Amino acid sequence: MNSSEEIAVAGMSAGRSALRMGPAELVQAAAMARRFYLEGKSKIQIAEEFGVSRFKVARVLETALERDLVRIEIRVPAELDAERSDALRARYGLRHAVVVESPAEGEDESPDPENLGEVAADLLGELVTEGDVLGLAWGRSTIHMAAALDRLPPCTVVQLTGVYDAGTAERGSVEAVRRAAQVSGGEAHPIYAPMLLPDPATAAALRSQTGIARAFEYFDKVTVACVSIGSWEPGISTVHDMLSDAEGKLRIAAAVGINGDFVGKAKQLLDAGVDTLVIDTAHGHQESMIAAIKAVRALDPQVPIVAGNIVAAEGVKDLIEAGADIIKVGVGPGAMCTTRMMTGVGRPQFSAVLECAAEAKKYGKHVWADGGVRHPRDVAMALAAGASNVMIGSWFAGTYESPGDLQQDANGRLYKESFGMASARAVKNRTSDESAYDRARKALFEEGISTSRMFLDPTRPGVEDLIDSIIAGVRSSCTYAGAGSLAEFEEKSVVGIQSAAGYAEGKPLHASWS
Repeated sequence: MNSSEEIAVAGMSAGRSALRMGPAELVQAAAMARRFYLEGKSKIQIAEEFGVSRFKVARVLETALERDLVRIEIRVPAELDAERSDALRARYGLRHAVVVESPAEGEDESPDPENLGEVAADLLGELVTEGDVLGLAWGRSTIHMAAALDRLPPCTVVQLTGVYDAGTAERGSVEAVRRAAQVSGGEAHPIYAPMLLPDPATAAALRSQTGIARAFEYFDKVTVACVSIGSWEPGISTVHDMLSDAEGKLRIAAAVGINGDFVGKAKQLLDAGVDTLVIDTAHGHQESMIAAIKAVRALDPQVPIVAGNIVAAEGVKDLIEAGADIIKVGVGPGAMCTTRMMTGVGRPQFSAVLECAAEAKKYGKHVWADGGVRHPRDVAMALAAGASNVMIGSWFAGTYESPGDLQQDANGRLYKESFGMASARAVKNRTSDESAYDRARKALFEEGISTSRMFLDPTRPGVEDLIDSIIAGVRSSCTYAGAGSLAEFEEKSVVGIQSAAGYAEGKPLHASWS
């Protein structure tokens, strides 16, 4: 054997142990291993080819492994942990189990939902069969999974939980259901309602809505369910972060009127654990409101009392002296409100907030700006005028999370129906149990729109999207004012008078002016 042959033999061997085999044995073992491991031939086929028994083929293959002539490497994508996956499957008797590695960078050991979602999308494509009913619960990984789906057999897709948007690329569980149904070509049954609700009565009312009830009918028919279970820790669990106080409850404010047994209702709400109690009526500066505040204050509530609505300093003074902690400001600015057109009563919102906030400060109290918010600028102006909070209604009505069924117009645009609480529609709902005379009498006092379409902005269809936009506007306002806090923003704000022409000048142009 010359030197070149020696080099060839050495090249074929994977280690010194393999050199203990003779040259012919090495060549034969290498050939058999190639047939078996690379070409997929059976031991019987190999035995027939080389003129030996299948038992000898088995011994040669075993020797090739022992002497390092053949190395078997099981290579799976770096993000999959095959060993743990198999151990998990065996431990719990699962049909399938896939463990996904989430390489930590530095000390951050948080999981990577996007990476997990991509693997889950591939797994779901394997598991779902034609005709299945696929249920999707909320979860960041679930949403990323839906975004990564590129194949899915025809199936019906139903949402298993209410809406919660945590700022993912795909907008929440509703969009996850829509995406999965789009890929599969099947029906979609989303749930247009929040994941967490303040009480069982609200949940029961939402369940009775047509679209939600239809989704619930599919729950018993679900054949494949995709759920996400995470850690119950701050900063990791998005549901945990939705809760605010030490008991893990949501902060809840509830309102009573100034007629009927409002004191009894207020006591029930306080006993139920509300965090803020609102005494609410359209015209807050009246004797009945003052008497109502005093009566509720006599219950010695350990939570703030909010009262309104008013638009003048005198009203602020009287309601605070009666026992209110926070004054709600605004008569007529709301998008659903027709008070100013029906009665001529009201006041421009900025002027009202500016005057009322200045008066409330004298008593160490606060005001909320209620109504008229259509753009981020309106929030910034209310805060600049001295409001400690800004209430938003109609703007948020055009979102996935608002109550009501999602509808489509003739052009396919999504919208929610909204109506004022003093409208004929609302009055009819409230007085349905009263006599015909009382219903007719109360129907005369209509100060609100009975139906209005609040279209969802395709780029900002969720509440969080709008909040992000508002915060961006307010932050920019603070930057322009040179303010590092909202208190400093109010202090540095300069109030002037702007003409209609000046306001029009500041509006963006979406087309050329020529």
